[in-house]
Amino acid sequence: MKIQLKNISYAYETEQVVQDLSADFSSGQFYSLVGPNGSGKTTLLDLISGYFAPDTGAVSIDGTLLSALSKLDIARIMALVSQDHAIEFPFRVSQVLMMGRHPHIPRFSQPSRKDYDMIRRVMDQCRISHLENRRINELSGGERQRCVFARALCQDTPVLLLDEAFSNMDIRHTLQMLAMVKTAVKEQGKMVISVFHDLNLAAAWSDGIVMLRDGRIQAFGPPDTVMTPQMIQAVFGVSAIVEFNPHIQARQVCYPAL
Repeated sequence: MKIQLKNISYAYETEQVVQDLSADFSSGQFYSLVGPNGSGKTTLLDLISGYFAPDTGAVSIDGTLLSALSKLDIARIMALVSQDHAIEFPFRVSQVLMMGRHPHIPRFSQPSRKDYDMIRRVMDQCRISHLENRRINELSGGERQRCVFARALCQDTPVLLLDEAFSNMDIRHTLQMLAMVKTAVKEQGKMVISVFHDLNLAAAWSDGIVMLRDGRIQAFGPPDTVMTPQMIQAVFGVSAIVEFNPHIQARQVCYPAL
């Protein structure tokens, strides 16, 4: 599967957020979007997911315009995990995960054994089985985020969009979720596009990094070519030391005192 962005632009009223941006994303790859606050990372995910329509340009999936697809079609292709998704109604965790199966359940039909098996498997993978009958609004922020993440996995889509999806999790759960997603990329050929603020996480887990500034792509490529002191200075305005860490087999970014 390929997602293609061709000369897309988007503005909030008079504020231009994404400007004449083009990029291709392919299955079996983990991509990270990084950049300063206000660089257009979340807006770009919203354009890819169809939540926003570009003012100019086009988003397509395997040659089909995203605008030509129904919401149900899109829900079967992409799942989104955001950092601030609020679930106020006191659903049980198992009910929240079942919401992820709705695009696959025919109208007026009941969930099948396959749907229940999927939920059970994902709860085990995400280590939230003990929360199954808890009310979602009674959980901690990190527990809720893991449940929302699990709901997206239950949606079982070829594309997973993550908007700072790990921001409320501790480092142990963050690494567990990243490992699970990376395995799905490599073994199932899923495509992941994730917003990160932590450059070290982006460098360690990504196959490709998109570095944004002022709604434009400043660099797009493997971490080794994008995560350089020169590019970090140009995009973020800070001095950084970037070295290869053999223990994690990835580039590591350090920041001298400002």
